Amino acid sequence: MSGPLPHWCEQTCVVCPAQQLGPGQFDVVERPGPEFAYRQNLGWRATADGVAVCVHPFRVGLPAGRYASAGEPVPDQAPRPAPTPAALELPADVVDLEGWLVAMLRDAPSEQIFTAVARAERLAAQRFGAKQTVAALRRVLSVELANR
Repeated sequence: MSGPLPHWCEQTCVVCPAQQLGPGQFDVVERPGPEFAYRQNLGWRATADGVAVCVHPFRVGLPAGRYASAGEPVPDQAPRPAPTPAALELPADVVDLEGWLVAMLRDAPSEQIFTAVARAERLAAQRFGAKQTVAALRRVLSVELANR
């Protein structure tokens, strides 16, 4: 498949290469980092040599792998990776807020989802402000709650 999988458009960040590229056309890494800078001209994060990178394996549903840069095969059937402890750390950049919110909600047991939402909202608002936090929560909750 040369284009994105249909569910990727709903389940990945708006700045994820999975919004436009198909399986195997980008790498997947455990978490954002300075070596995977957001490239405004591309619309997603990339390595220094320009390989597109998804930084949230639990959102794209693929384990970390060098699919585009090293030709690793994309697994046919792989369980959706769980958020790593690093993914559960509040990000420094607002571009990573939605990914963090998804990690927080996917890590929460079903019976604690409302507590998880309230905690995530409080923490995110302290760093990013209420307006950006509520907008990100609306986008995330519309997908995450429907998929529970």
